[in-house]
Amino acid sequence: MRRLWVAIFSISAAYLLLLGTVLALMFFPPDKFALAIAKVPDPLFAIVPFRRLWLFARAGSLRVGDPAPEFRLETIDRKERVQLSSLRGRKPVVLVFGSYT
Repeated sequence: MRRLWVAIFSISAAYLLLLGTVLALMFFPPDKFALAIAKVPDPLFAIVPFRRLWLFARAGSLRVGDPAPEFRLETIDRKERVQLSSLRGRKPVVLVFGSYT
């Protein structure tokens, strides 16, 4: 009976360590996360709740109505950079986040 409890504890500890590792990877920038997750064996995707972990890791702290954080982006023609704060007080700015691939 003792061996059974040791086995259950060991498997549970290994699973929690796996979840913690995957969650820690999800806090990496997307390009580094992609490199790491590409090395994960396929069967692991069946036992790890990736969607829940991803939504937790990428939830962020902004709420509806909060001001957007400051950032700079290149223009489409790549000739200059635009800073978000430079647009304040002008026309409304709409930020759309998503993938267009």
